[in-house]
Amino acid sequence: MKFALAQLNFHIGNFEQNAQKIIQSITEAKENKADMVVFPELAISGYPPRDFLDFDHFISQCEDAVEKIAKHCVGITAIVGSPTFNPAPKGKKRFNAAFVLQDGGVKQVHHKMLLPNYDVFDEYRFFEPAKSVFPLEINGQTWAITICEDIWDLNPESIYTQHPLDVLTEEHTLDGIINIASSPFSWKQRAARQDTLNTVFEHYNIPVVYVNQVGAQTELIFDGGSAVVDRHGNIHECAYFTEGLFYWEASKTPSWPAVNEEVVNPTAQIHDALVLGLRDYFSKLGFKKALLGLSGGIDSAVTLVLACEALGAANVLAVKMPSEFSSDHSISDSDALIKNLGCEAYELPIKSTFDSFLNTLAPPFKGTEFGLAEENLQARIRGTLLMSISNKHGHILLNTSNKSETAVGFGTLYGDMCGGLAVIGDVYKEQVYALARYMNRNGEIVPENIITKPPSAELRPGQKDSDRLPDYAVLDAILHCYIEEQMDVNQIKASLPKIDPAIVDKTLRLVNINEYKRYQTPPILRVSPKAFGMGRRMPIVAKYLG
Repeated sequence: MKFALAQLNFHIGNFEQNAQKIIQSITEAKENKADMVVFPELAISGYPPRDFLDFDHFISQCEDAVEKIAKHCVGITAIVGSPTFNPAPKGKKRFNAAFVLQDGGVKQVHHKMLLPNYDVFDEYRFFEPAKSVFPLEINGQTWAITICEDIWDLNPESIYTQHPLDVLTEEHTLDGIINIASSPFSWKQRAARQDTLNTVFEHYNIPVVYVNQVGAQTELIFDGGSAVVDRHGNIHECAYFTEGLFYWEASKTPSWPAVNEEVVNPTAQIHDALVLGLRDYFSKLGFKKALLGLSGGIDSAVTLVLACEALGAANVLAVKMPSEFSSDHSISDSDALIKNLGCEAYELPIKSTFDSFLNTLAPPFKGTEFGLAEENLQARIRGTLLMSISNKHGHILLNTSNKSETAVGFGTLYGDMCGGLAVIGDVYKEQVYALARYMNRNGEIVPENIITKPPSAELRPGQKDSDRLPDYAVLDAILHCYIEEQMDVNQIKASLPKIDPAIVDKTLRLVNINEYKRYQTPPILRVSPKAFGMGRRMPIVAKYLG
């Protein structure tokens, strides 16, 4: 049997476009003599549709699209993901379903049994889990139809009481497993996905066809990475971050090229994910142009390079806003980067504006020393200038804060924290440096001095980030233990014995007391297993060290 794996980029609620993509892929798969074409989870609606699922009209439009697509399934079978109504009087009103389309109509509808309810997933909020499962009989073979989580978490400590594959293999002799997925990217996801596919094969010793979507839906980025596990247990991955149809005959080795290991190292994947996330955010919202404040530091430099790659240099505006505290090299480094990229740029000095604000604030500031208020004022002036340009010309402001600084509140509300999208808000500072090095792999784009100079906000004379924060290597290690690994304070101290326990206490306190700031940040492109935003929901007013 010949399969076509349809790894496509869908748009939430864009039923006409999504259906047309699916129909085009069915037509192409038929021309290439495929017996079956497999599409990702919730391909019709786009994933995740969230509270749109509460609207009956939304579900009706999904089902209408399924019927339209089914008419094209003559001489080929298609498996398409879509939400559907639950006709039962009890339970949730919807199912997360895989429609089997054949002979111009709907042959079967399979419902998802395992509904993830952790991190960025809240499917149990919307969907009723399947109470029973059954296989698909096709071309004299018997295949399991599963949806994403249905093949995950097969270990003995599973959070689920039963697994659909266990039920199916007890009652049927299966020739293989089909899994349609919408599994978001993180820099750990490839290893987790391969572990899952290996575990499934070890459990059931049959081939697996795994189809994942590609593209970005606001914060969530989907990397593709669809795959087949052949009858010998070998995993054959499809391309990452790329749309396409990939063909596999079950008795043969896939014809597509093997994934180049150089492009799936964590830094390369983070880079590609951020470019895709930026591009899709703009294209799916109908935005064309972006701007950002270029300080001469590593964060804004890396963000500018990503924006130029995603949108084209002609669509990106860099704004330099030097103050009396800005170093000469910050300006010259910014100029060198702008020249390397070829993007448009303005220079808007803020000294006179800052002096005017200080003059206006002289009565309430009388008798006080220069401090945090004056530092934040400069950031807010810059934010106001950037938002004014955004309003005047329709450019979308990109936020340039990294995860390390966002975690400990090292940023100014309504200043450098403003923007329409936080591009590197899930990228630790040490990872930002790695990204800059990666960007220079074929020649210098980010000037070397930007990478090597001590980081500074340059809001007062001689300021360095290290005046208020531990070295970023230390800070990032603590933050990773707390955020991604979810260790408590004692576990972190035990895991990082060379770090002063007082620094651990201080760091966790900063993370927790700055939740109110993160609550007001723009959407953050998710590239880690635990990003700020929808996947990490913390109370603002708690008193808990961790």
